Amino acid sequence: MNTPPANPLTHFDAQGQAHMVDVSAKAETHRVARASGVIRMQPATFALIQGGQAKKGDVIAVARIAAIQGAKRTADLIPLCHPLPITRVAVEFELVEAQHLVRCTAQVETFGRTGVEMEALTAVQVGLLTVYDMCKAADRGMVMGEIRVLEKSGGKSGDWKAAGA
Repeated sequence: MNTPPANPLTHFDAQGQAHMVDVSAKAETHRVARASGVIRMQPATFALIQGGQAKKGDVIAVARIAAIQGAKRTADLIPLCHPLPITRVAVEFELVEAQHLVRCTAQVETFGRTGVEMEALTAVQVGLLTVYDMCKAADRGMVMGEIRVLEKSGGKSGDWKAAGA
């Protein structure tokens, strides 16, 4: 008799019920994750951000603070995420004039029993949402995308890097 493979979706128990993963047996290690995403906009909207002339103020400065807050509040937003003692959040914004887009990259670190990929992804999303919020009066057609984990390190599964990252 063949034993079925273990369920790779760790947030479900043997009966298929959602649960928070037990990480108590995992070793505490330094864990790092980097994620990124972009928001595309009209050239005029990009110029407002680039020139610091958006009606609501310095878009990038506000989006950076929002992204950091997003990383810190991930467990409040994603039901099965563990609240983590984040030790560092670094957020960078790159303005890519040729494509009229803003790229947000977040790096989150902790010393703990579970990774910070969700915190890095949340930071990126909240940062990009804040750019949208601050500029929507000028451009409701902005599009966010390409949100992904670029790399992670630490833990039992070790290091991982996305293709092309």
